[in-house]
Parts: sequence; structure tokens; C-alpha cells
Amino acid sequence: MKLAKKPSLWVGKLSRQLILLAAATVSLIPLYFMVISALKGREEYLENKWGLPSVPVLTNFVTSLVQESTPNRYFNSLVLTVGAVAISTLFACLAAYAFARLRFPGKNTLFNMILALMVVPPVVMVVPMFVSMARLKLVNTYEGVILIYVGILLPFSVYLLTNFFETIPQAIVDAGRIDGCNNLGIFFRIMLPLSAPALVTLIVVNSMWVWNELLIALIFLQKDDLKTVMVGVSAMRGRYYLDVPATMAGLLIATIPIIILYLFGQRYFIRGLTSGAVK
Repeated sequence: MKLAKKPSLWVGKLSRQLILLAAATVSLIPLYFMVISALKGREEYLENKWGLPSVPVLTNFVTSLVQESTPNRYFNSLVLTVGAVAISTLFACLAAYAFARLRFPGKNTLFNMILALMVVPPVVMVVPMFVSMARLKLVNTYEGVILIYVGILLPFSVYLLTNFFETIPQAIVDAGRIDGCNNLGIFFRIMLPLSAPALVTLIVVNSMWVWNELLIALIFLQKDDLKTVMVGVSAMRGRYYLDVPATMAGLLIATIPIIILYLFGQRYFIRGLTSGAVK
């Protein structure tokens, strides 16, 4: 009987590997097209769109960097991403700890209200947000957009961290209290160190969302010197409509930081998941 099961197990493993390989291939096709197109001239691109470039052309990157003020837009995107993710993560950690470990009146009601905000698309809140920011004179400012991003990121962040905090054994928390830790001591010395996988995941996901966000940045940052990378790429798409290689070069420049951030986060995912709280 054991010998009869081996072929089926082998076929099952092979099928899973083939499915994963096919999914990875499909996911990498857009990246392949973007890279090879960015390294071609316009004529070579029109002649052979999917083939490798005969001679790599770097003028497309010069066009994107110089004419589209990409370094300045990189700085704007970096400021918004770091500011929004740092503030939202801090407040989400504090709120999640309260929801997961503390008792106070209306906790469940408040938590359900926060969860309800996750299903509200940001596009339906654009008009009231713009009116509010205009009254506060926060249009065309980093502070206004960061405040909006924090509000959008908080519901999901609180939900994710609350669920993770609840998985930490109560015995560890009780041991901390016996050693003399108050709520802040437990939060900083126990909860945060044991929540490294969730925190890294949250930071990477939120950073990718803020970096790729277009609607809020396009509406609330109307000055040219405040535009983000994604706004610049969308403008470049209209200006170089017939010059696809130049557009692909701009997209590649905008994608590189996200790829680096993901690879950096992936490394810490594995490290955090292999170091459990209870051995």
C-alpha cells in the first residue's frame, strides 16, 4: 500500500511546483517587458517589442530623470511614505494593544466601527476631505496628505496588529507583570519584539500602497515641485504617448524602490517567523 501512494504523492508535488512556476512566470512577464522596453530605442521597440535589445539604450533613463524632475519627485514620495507609514504604525500599535489586552467601555463597538472603515473606498471621501483640507489650509502640503494617508492606513493596520497581539500567549504577559512591568513595559518589552513579523509585513504593505498611490497625491498636491513619482509617471505617459521606451524607463525607475523594499522585508519575514515566542 505504501508503494502505491508514492506515485500519487510525486504527481501532487510536481503539479504544485508546475502551478507555482506558471504563476511566477505570469507575474514576471510585465517586469520583463518593462525592462527590455526601457533599454530599447523607439525604432527597435516598434520592430521587435518582445525581443531582447540588440544594444542597450540609456537615453530613456536620462529623459525620465532630467526632463521629468524624477529626483525631486522621489524625494516627495519618500517624505510622504516615511511620514505616513511611521505615524500610522505607531498609532496602530498603541490602538491594537488596547483592543487586544485592555478592557474599557465600548471596546467592541469602537473596534467594529474601525473595521467598517476598511470597506469605504477613498474615492468616495475625496470631496469632503478636500473641503476639510482647504479650510485647514493643508492643500499642497506634506502634512495634509500624510494626515489623509494615516487615516486611510489605520483601519487595516489596527485590524492586523490586534489579531496578531491576541495570538501572543497570555502566560508571557503575566510573566511580565510578575516581573514588575506596567502596560507600557509590556507593550515595549514584550509585544513589540514578539510582533516583528507582523510589523515588518505591515510596514512593507503600507509603504507599497503609499508609494503607488495616485488619486490623493494628484488632487491634494497640485504644485509641480510637490508631485510624487506616480503622478510624474502618469504625466509622462501622456507627454510621451508614442515613446513607449521612455515611459517604461520611468516606470522602471519608480518600481526599483518597491522591489528593494520587498526584498528587504522578505528577508525579515523569514527571520521573524523562525524565532517564535515559545520554544
